[in-house]
Amino acid sequence: MSMTHDVTAGATRNKLPKRKGRGESSGHGKTSGRGNKGSKARTGKYIKRGYEGGQTPIFKRFPKRGFSNENWERRFHIVNLRDLESNFEDGAIVDAAALIEKGLVPDDKQPVKILGEGKVSKKLTIIAGWYSKSAHERIAKAGGIAQNLKGEAFEFPKPKKIFVPREPIKKPKKIEAAAEDEAAAKPAAEAKPAAETKPAE
Repeated sequence: MSMTHDVTAGATRNKLPKRKGRGESSGHGKTSGRGNKGSKARTGKYIKRGYEGGQTPIFKRFPKRGFSNENWERRFHIVNLRDLESNFEDGAIVDAAALIEKGLVPDDKQPVKILGEGKVSKKLTIIAGWYSKSAHERIAKAGGIAQNLKGEAFEFPKPKKIFVPREPIKKPKKIEAAAEDEAAAKPAAEAKPAAETKPAE
């Protein structure tokens, strides 16, 4: 025989919401649990993350160390060779407008960089801001042309020269020997002569 509490065990609780602002005797009247004044007592309050009541928040009190290049890094729209192979015909000119039309690039706010993932067998004339070395090699191998944004043949910049410190200049041995003899002679010349003894009368 099942009891009432067994029958209603799986039923959801119909709990009434807390009734605020229904007089002081209800326990939630007057300020309705919001305290006295201040931004949290107002309608439509919004407290931004990290706000500490006006004092300097903790993320500003922490010391800042290191340097990030994120704000100045070069950003590109990325396109792979396999995308060009499947979307363009042999002999086509591939530039930003053509890539936007095919849906490979969202806009022309950033230059395009061609990466070498996939294979390309078609002769394409590609105009882009930058190329990876593998992509550049595969485009040339397929008979295509890789150009920069000015329409000139793309070339990678020359590697920077590593600074090599110069070796100290060695003095000739004769000059060194003469300098040593001169240095040895100076103390002997600077030494004071012994006091002369007067002859006995």
